[in-house]
Amino acid sequence: MIDDFLAGDLTEVEAAVRAAAAAEIVPRFRQLAAHEIVEKNGPHDLVTTADRLAEEHLTASLSRLLPGSVVVGEEAVHADPAVYGALSGDAPVWIVDPVDGTRQFVRGEAGFCTLVALAHHGETLASWTYAAALDEMAVAVRGRGATLNGVPLKAGPPAPGDVLRVAMSHPDYTTDAQKRALLGLRTEGIDARPCGSAGLEYLAVARGALEAVAFNWEFAWDHAAGLLLVTESGGAQATLSGAPFRIAGGNDLPFTAARDLATADTVLTALRAGA
Repeated sequence: MIDDFLAGDLTEVEAAVRAAAAAEIVPRFRQLAAHEIVEKNGPHDLVTTADRLAEEHLTASLSRLLPGSVVVGEEAVHADPAVYGALSGDAPVWIVDPVDGTRQFVRGEAGFCTLVALAHHGETLASWTYAAALDEMAVAVRGRGATLNGVPLKAGPPAPGDVLRVAMSHPDYTTDAQKRALLGLRTEGIDARPCGSAGLEYLAVARGALEAVAFNWEFAWDHAAGLLLVTESGGAQATLSGAPFRIAGGNDLPFTAARDLATADTVLTALRAGA
């Protein structure tokens, strides 16, 4: 079932992502009323009407495209954490973050995107990263490369001697051990800064505009799409132990995704030195 679907017309998925954004996200961009913004777990964890309605839209449309599939969305898991267990099940799974970068969206900034990934048995097979305000659609299919608005993406290695630009989790939102590891990036040869939308940071790595990311949280909706995008553009990824990131969880954190293997190794070395 899943192989036949991947061999078919995947532009239908892209159309579904664009349609959800056009119906539920774009009309609310810079138009949100106060009652449409709610704190979930604190002032840095926001949800809007756009998040909820776009996820409902995508859940319906993606399920129709692939009968028998299930959806693991950020807002559905917030309502019922048991939904996350589908990542370890036998059915194909759509992993959805309707508005990645909700804080930016709420502030009226263009740095947000919609993330969709298709996974099966713990392996991410395809992904879509759509930055509606920027009119950018990045698509990756395992073993078939990655594109941005139809143009192939190639991360490529940084120039020798270049300072490595790294977007990282904000140390204020980590455990003490993770904070120490991330602070290892404050070293010569690395220019680390707090990340914005995770999906757009991954896209920056895939297009060679950023050398690496380093994150300490593992929610699949934030990472599944971007990790495939980076690896299919020629990049590399690994957790602190050196093992690949597992979308179902249980990773040795922090982890990194980078333009090439050498950069990933440099970032991991710095994280381990901090830890």
